[in-house]
This record gives sequence, C-alpha cells and structure tokens, in this order.
Amino acid sequence: MDKSRVSVLWFRQDLRIADNPALIEACKDGSIVPIYILDDKSAGDWKYGAASRWFLFEALTDLNKLLNNQLLFFEGDASKVLIDIVKEVGAEGVYWNRCYEPWAIERDSRIKKSLKVLNISVQSFNSSLLWEPWAVLKKDGTPYKVFTPFYRKGCLVSSSPRMPLEIPSNINCVAFEGSKSLSELRLRPKNNWYKKFENIWDVSSDGVAAKLRGFLDEGLDVYREGRNFPSKKYVSALSPYLRFGMISPNMVWYAAISEKTLKSEDRNLDTFLSELGWREFSYYLLYHFPQLPSQNLQSKFDAFPWHKDPDDVLEIWEKGLTGYPLVDAGMRELYQTGYMHNRLRMVVGSFLVKNLLIDWREGEKWFWDCLVDADLASNSAGWQWIAGCGADAAPYFRIFNPITQSEKFDSEGEYIRKYVPELSKLPSKYIHAPWQAPEEILKHNNVELGVTYPLPIVDIKESRQAALEAFSRTKLQVQA
Repeated sequence: MDKSRVSVLWFRQDLRIADNPALIEACKDGSIVPIYILDDKSAGDWKYGAASRWFLFEALTDLNKLLNNQLLFFEGDASKVLIDIVKEVGAEGVYWNRCYEPWAIERDSRIKKSLKVLNISVQSFNSSLLWEPWAVLKKDGTPYKVFTPFYRKGCLVSSSPRMPLEIPSNINCVAFEGSKSLSELRLRPKNNWYKKFENIWDVSSDGVAAKLRGFLDEGLDVYREGRNFPSKKYVSALSPYLRFGMISPNMVWYAAISEKTLKSEDRNLDTFLSELGWREFSYYLLYHFPQLPSQNLQSKFDAFPWHKDPDDVLEIWEKGLTGYPLVDAGMRELYQTGYMHNRLRMVVGSFLVKNLLIDWREGEKWFWDCLVDADLASNSAGWQWIAGCGADAAPYFRIFNPITQSEKFDSEGEYIRKYVPELSKLPSKYIHAPWQAPEEILKHNNVELGVTYPLPIVDIKESRQAALEAFSRTKLQVQA
C-alpha cells in the first residue's frame, strides 16, 4: 500500500465498514478521502422522503463514528461536486459501490466518463445485491418476469452469493477542508414527529447486529408461518438497514444459513432466503424496466378508471381513519414508527387500489415519504404487485378482505389494540368489524361509531364488486 497515493471513496447506499468492497479496494490502493454527497438534484422526484432522511442522518452519524469522525459531507449535484473534490485533493482514483436506480445509473455513467477524461481511475463494485441484475437472464437472453423461475432457475443455479468480506485492517483517511457538517445537510425533518422513531430504531452497527441476532434467535425457526402475524416479532425488520447498506444482503444470507443447516426440509430458512430473493427481484425489475416507479408494467392498466379526485379519500386512508380497524392500524403503525409489517402493506395497499379505486402511485408516494425503508425498487415493485399491474403481480381479482385478514392474522386484536387504542376495550369477537357489535357492547366499551371511531368509508363487498367491474371494463377497452 502506498500511503502517498490518495483515492476518493464515495459512500452512497453502503453506510458500513464491514463487507464493503469499495472500501477494501480503496484501502489497498493507499490513503482515502471518505465522502458522502447528498444529491437531491440528480434524484429529482425520488430524493429521500422525510422518514428516510431521519434514518439517513442517524446512519451517517454512526458511519462517521466508525471512521473516527473523518467522513466528509457535501451537498449538490454529485457530477460536479465529486469532480471538484478529486481535483482539490489530487486524487488518482475514485471508488464507489454501485446504485441501481435509473437516475443514479445515468449520473454515475456520466461521472465515469468525466473522470476518465481526467485520467482518473474509477472502480465500482457490488455491495448491495446478491446477484447482479444483468447476470441472471433466461436462456434466450431476456430478463425474467416471474419471480419463481428468476430465483429458483436463475439466481440459485447461477452462482452462490459471495461470502462477506472483513473490515480492512488499516483505514488511513486524509483530511480535507471545505466540507459541510452533517447537520448542515438538513436531513432531520422540521416536523419533529420523527422523535418517536428514536425509541424504536437503534440506527447503529451495534443496533443492526442486535436486530439480526434477535431475529435469528426468535424468528427464523417459525418464519414461514410466523411472518404473517403482525403482533409477533417473527420478521427481521432489517429492511431499513439493508436499504441504506448498514448491513449487506450477503451478511444476512450467510448469517441465516450458518444458524441452520440448509436442508430441503427446512422450509423456514428457505422461505426467509426467498424473501431476500424478492428484494433481488425488485432491483432486477427496476434495472431491466426503469419505468417501474411511474408506469404500469402491464400497459392494459393504462386504461383503468381510477378515482379522478382522490384527495379527500386519500387523506382518510393516510391518517388511518377508514373505519376498517386492520387497515387503520397498519396506516398508524406506518406514521408512528416509519415501518409497516409486510402483510399489512399488502392489506392497506389492496384496500387503497381495489376498494377505494385510487391509483397505486398515490400510495407509492405516501410510503416513500413515511417509510424509513423507502426503497425505490421494493416500493415500486410492491405497489405494482398489489395493484396487479406489475411483473408476476397478484391477479387483479385477488382483493384482500381486511376483516377476514384481521380475523385470521390478528385474531385476538393485539395489533389493532396497539395502534387503534379507541377500540382496545372491545371484545375480540367485535374488534375486527366494530359496526357489527350490538349497541350495548359498543356503549359499554366507550365506542361511538362516527364519533370516537369512524364508520366504514366504503362497503367492503360493494367496493370489491365495483373494482372487479372496473377491471372488466378495462379489459374490454383493451380488446376493442
């Protein structure tokens, strides 16, 4: 290693020092100038939402500590900022780990060309996916559009994910004048609603390690069935840490495998690894179909008759005041914690697009702003799956009934009682559909429908039928 040789290490969605390929290679090359650039300009409509910005602030705080407070912060168009830094420090090389958002790919390609003109070496690496999206294709060279063959016949037979890498033994950082302080990036939202998050999320390398350990100890053995119950701690809740790269999927993959011997009959482990596969599939779709965040992958849905003026109804859904307790619990969990259990994401999403007939892109925007794990690939693919217009999407006629979902997966109402406390005293028999309770039961438990808790915003059966009829009309229009 030549300490006199200086390289710029650009942190992006890889906010860790363990299993960080770009960091390892940059340290082999010599001394590093570690930087982070908040590039809202290039991101445009997909700049970080409010909840993500809070999580990002905490993640950067932790990374800075891991680097002995030598991480440098900048803001602006990375195409310009990075070039200026390279020139200022006299860097001979630039290292980064790849991003896969369409806007980031375009920007990074432009930066690489500019740096090569200056005879600056550029090296990029994969630190956030188990398989590169261009490396898994069908026999005819086209991308998969269905998850199971993508994962089982594509990913699993192509190559094993690489093993996690060790932290470099020597990280020699070079000082540089002219950077901002982290607080100057203004990542913390003005609305201090995020204060609630601080008691929920330990955004640190120790915190993510504890989160993973807790899941391996309590959730993995029952994951296949346990992941469906929102009141139970059987899911990993690692998604925000994966989203910002505080842990890599490789670390999670091999930690789970090392916890249990991978056998064909071990369905819990297989199911958990396949969930990591779904994350891969989302990135795969975003890479091969960059229109994923804004356009229906199935063009027949372009003619779908969405609600034309959804603002009033949309706000009721956002606030968790629909009158359907499971839906409202999910929406309130989102706002209070920055997170939502995956089954609830499907339930509230189905209710929005199929019972309220509101365009899936409206839900996508709300999730983008409220989720600490808001991820362009997973958010877009998830909403298209729910709406039935994406790749390998749920059939449009699959409409989640929030009452039966509640009775099946929250039978005693534990989850509902936590997030909809105005119903907490109702007997379990009536908590899933309080309008069906006798008046004396409601009165005895201090529930006044339409006053202390709203009446249902729509009739579940009628709205389901309306959705199916709208879909039938859409198919007829396409055929015509």
